[in-house]
Amino acid sequence: MSDYARPRWPAYVCTVLIAGVGHWYLGKWRRGIAWFSLYALALAFLSARTIRGAVEPGDPFVVTALQLGSVAYTDVAVPLAVLLVCLLDVYLIGVAEAAGSSEPMDENRSNR
Repeated sequence: MSDYARPRWPAYVCTVLIAGVGHWYLGKWRRGIAWFSLYALALAFLSARTIRGAVEPGDPFVVTALQLGSVAYTDVAVPLAVLLVCLLDVYLIGVAEAAGSSEPMDENRSNR
């Protein structure tokens, strides 16, 4: 199956699950690595305060880290914004590729 015949909707689903994976699906792996790194940094540094505050030494990590009562919106706003902008980028790449595929394949023919 060629790149033009491949459906683009799985890229959107992949991006919602993990930032950057949709770019890899579309063949933009460098851009995908950049988005994944930015998202991982946003989660690691901006959400670290939330996880650190939720975990106490005597409690199991998974149980206390998943308690959403101690999570503030401001702690997840930046990672969520990165994910949404990444999704917008995947959409715009899909639109640009769709517009590019509708042009004639042989540009020299139009000049004759």
